[in-house]
Order: sequence, then structure tokens, then C-alpha cells
Amino acid sequence: MPNPRQIYLLDPQKLSPETIAVAFAKTSRSPESFQQIAQELSEEKSAQFHEKWVVGYGHSSVAEHAVLHIAVENISRLAVETLESCRLASYTEKSTRYQKWKNDQFHTPMELENHPLKEIYTKTVRGLFEAYQSALPKVQQVVAAKIPRKPGESEETWERRVRSEIVDSCRYFLPAAALANVGVSINARALEHSLQKMLSHPLEEVRQMGAQIKEVAQQNAPTLVKYAEPDHRIEQLQKDLTRIASQVPSPSSSSDWCELVHWDQDAEDRALAAALYRFNSIGYTQNTDFIGTLSHPQKQDLAAQILSGLGRHDIPLRELEYASYTFDLVLDQGAYFEFKRHRMMTQTAQALTTCLGYAVPRLLVEAGLENAYRAAMHSAASAYEQLYRFNPHVAAYVVPNGYNRRVLFCTNLRSADHLINLRTAPNAHYAIRRVAQRIAEQIRTVTPLLGQHLRCCSDETWQQIEHDYFTQV
Repeated sequence: MPNPRQIYLLDPQKLSPETIAVAFAKTSRSPESFQQIAQELSEEKSAQFHEKWVVGYGHSSVAEHAVLHIAVENISRLAVETLESCRLASYTEKSTRYQKWKNDQFHTPMELENHPLKEIYTKTVRGLFEAYQSALPKVQQVVAAKIPRKPGESEETWERRVRSEIVDSCRYFLPAAALANVGVSINARALEHSLQKMLSHPLEEVRQMGAQIKEVAQQNAPTLVKYAEPDHRIEQLQKDLTRIASQVPSPSSSSDWCELVHWDQDAEDRALAAALYRFNSIGYTQNTDFIGTLSHPQKQDLAAQILSGLGRHDIPLRELEYASYTFDLVLDQGAYFEFKRHRMMTQTAQALTTCLGYAVPRLLVEAGLENAYRAAMHSAASAYEQLYRFNPHVAAYVVPNGYNRRVLFCTNLRSADHLINLRTAPNAHYAIRRVAQRIAEQIRTVTPLLGQHLRCCSDETWQQIEHDYFTQV
């Protein structure tokens, strides 16, 4: 009689992450059940196993079974960027859309300790927070006129209902120094790589964060992360590429804020052929040749069969990943913070600066805050320039969410569809809706057969969003 199927959890409350990793790893050579293997393990035996196989022989995939849940509190949103740069991890962070910041919730970099620029830094950041706090009730008055309280609705209930409407525009004041909390779920292999990046970072805050995370992680995964150290190769590469990149001449005119710089001319045929490849036993070249014999209407029908009828939460075929696109994008820092969460694409963000101008939310203008907002942006730019001459990395702390940032990203049609589906929803922030609508428009232009099926959740255009929500972008 065959053995019955068994499916169960290895309890992380009874077994350490390192022990669970060993229990899973040993199944490749042991006929025993996972529970039996785990019962024979001790913390010492697990450590010895990892020292031999993961560290000694480089079987790093074993460390992927050791999963840690790390609470990181009161780090700057600038530091959050490095913390969240790992593709193979999960993050949940304090949202600028649903929470309000107090005046003292910001980081002061250690690099400025006993430095004359510390006073300028503190004055600038406090000024941005005071402007943010001052804007909240004034914007709330404008929102109250547009979205009045329902009969019998308390002010507290109403405020909860419209909070994002208020803070969505006020958040443009907040600098990168604003503190945040982040919950991280990550496996030990990915964590070791992340720690290397943090420990090699040019900012002291990030290096200290990396050291603290390593110390905490070693309590549950003592062997798997203890060898994470600064990577001096990364440090030197950063310096060398910064020096060479400074030699690139500046353009005489600014480029489009969302530019599709490269795409595969055969993207649609490649994706359609790959979809057929999954369901027959013929080579890819033959499937591609067959797609080439189809008429345009036949290709339209095939594309519709693959993509039409997808629900809001359905996942399309993986073969759409064979169609790829590269964009050069400029968006405000607040929108970038949401954009960067789409980690299945390849993103290369430039440093946060004040050199690309800033966006002006229409709601701030309607609340009579345009002059105050522009004064805050100019104050931040002045402080940034002074701090930049001392330390370009430290200067980024004072840059508010309203300033624009440039990011190069490469995505495929499947990942793009996910971004567009999520970020064009009515409850998405208007800044990221503008970005998602523009990306969808450009993909539709170059790959119309597949692009027409992208799941945009709204009929609004990026031009309408610009007009309705901004007076300047």
C-alpha cells in the first residue's frame, strides 16, 4: 500500500529558522520524513550543517528556507530605499497616504554631528514639517467642501474616510529624512546579500541599520548571516562610476518625462509563439514560424484568447514576459516610493536631488498654499546645494516628496500589466495613476495586439490627471 499524502507545517515557534532550513535540505539524501529529520536536529547540529554545506561548499539555496520576520522602526525614508532594494523579500511600510507625521519624526544624519551645516539642515527639515502640519487643516477645509460629511456621520469617521484625500497632497512637503517603520520578511540568503549592500553604503545611518539587523538576525539564524560583511568592491565601484558618470555632457534640452527607449520589435510574435510552445511539443522556432503565417485578424484573435476575460485579480500567462520594454521615467519622489515596490522589474534610480524640478498639487493651490509650498521647495533646494558640497549623499535627506526623480526601468508585459492594473485603480494616488496611464499608452502604441488588453481600471488619461491634480509637474 502506497504511503498516504501528508502536508503539514514545521512550526517556527518550536523550530528555529536554521533548523527548518536543515530539515528541508536533508530531504535530498534522507528517506525520513521532515518531522523525523527535524527531531534529530539540535541548534548545534544545524549550525554545523550550515557551516559545512552553505558556507563551506556554497550550497546557498539551503539558506532560502530560513525565513526571518524583522521589524525595523524609525529609519529615514532615504534608508528605507536601501532596506527595500532586495527583490526576493516582502515589505510593508508606514504609509504617507494613511498616516500623519509629527514635527519631530525625522532623522538627523550622524555625518552632521558637530558640523556647522547641522543648523541649516535642522532648520530646513523642521520648516518642511511645520509647513506640512500647517497645510493639513487648510487642505481639509477644501476637501470638506468637495466631500461633505454624510448625515449623522461624526467628524472622526468622516476624517478617516477622506484622510488620503488630504494627505495625498500634503505629503509633497515631507522630506526624505521623515521616519518610517518597515516590516520585512526575508530568507537568510537574500538577507546576507542585503546586509552586504547596507554595510557598504555611503550613509552612516544605513551602515548602522545593517549592523543592527545583522545582530538581530543572528539571534535566530546565527550561522547563515554571520559572514555578511562590507563589500569593498561595491564601495570602490560606486566611487569609480560616479567619477566617470560625471563626464557625460548634459543635454541641451530636457527629454520626455516618460520615454520608451527600447522595445523588442518582435515582442508580440515572441509572446504569442511562447504561449503556443507551452501547449505543444514543437520547438520555439517552428512556433515562431507558424505565428508568422497568421493574418493580423488571426493574431488579434489569439491575443484575445490569451488576455481577454482576465478578472481584476487574475494572473496572466507567464509567457507574456517574453515581451519586454525599457523606459526612462521622471516622476515625483512620492510616486517613486510606490513605483519602487514593483520589484519584479529591473529598476535603476538616480540619486534624489533638486535638479529636476518639483510638482505642484492643485489641491495645495486651491487651499491658498501655493506661495508657502514654493517657499518650502526653494528652501529645501538651497539647503540641498549647501549640503551637496559637503556630502551629496547627506544632501538627499532634505529633498521633499514634491521633487522629481529619474529612474530607468526594464519590464515585461506581464509585470507591466500588474503595475497598470494596480496603479490605475481609483484608490491609487493620482501621481502614480498618471505614470501608469502613460506607460500603458506607450505599450499600446508599440505592441497594440497585446497592449489593447492591458487592464487599466479607469478611462481617465494621464493628461486629464495632470490637469485635474497638478498645476505643475
